[in-house]
Amino acid sequence: MTNLAEARQRLLEELGRSIRDQRVLEAMARVPRERFVPPGYQEMAYEDVPLPIGEGQTISQPFIVALMTQALRLSGAQRVLEVGTGSGYQAAILGHLARQVVTVERYADLADAARARLGELGIANVEVQVAGAKLGWPAGAPYDAIIVTAAAPAVPQGLLDQLKNGGIMVIPVGPRDHQDLLVVTKHGDRIGRRSLGGCRFVPLVGEEAWLE
Repeated sequence: MTNLAEARQRLLEELGRSIRDQRVLEAMARVPRERFVPPGYQEMAYEDVPLPIGEGQTISQPFIVALMTQALRLSGAQRVLEVGTGSGYQAAILGHLARQVVTVERYADLADAARARLGELGIANVEVQVAGAKLGWPAGAPYDAIIVTAAAPAVPQGLLDQLKNGGIMVIPVGPRDHQDLLVVTKHGDRIGRRSLGGCRFVPLVGEEAWLE
């Protein structure tokens, strides 16, 4: 095996100690993370750390990607919204686990690069959009699941409105320097919340989020 293949295998073994959804691990095995990091960072692609991707954004730590994805409980039939495309890595994972993915990114250059990577990898069920004034992508709502890869000060009502009844949203919520990774469930007017633990994400910018 190449050094990257060996590093990927070690990472998957490490993730397997705490991630129980085998479909999530299989998806992560299929997506080459080195294709989603900038030149000069490929050798670090399978270290369990976030890495910079430009525009002040990061590609999330693999454990966090796996944990958030597992919490969505995807069976393969769902339509998923991702808020914060970044490099496109999380969207690529979701593309292997969901029927359709809509992912939105506020930086057009990151969106373009992610769209190109996904196309090169033949992941055809992911639609990349440049974010508008409102959080998420209301034109495609409602969604079975929503994953937010940037931190909000509170759970945005606008995203809850885009979530189907019975749906799941995973979102980091809290102040800029430290958040709780929340699993939010929607059952009519009842909104459930449970924490997967502490985390730290770049800020979510826009309506119902942080100012620029």
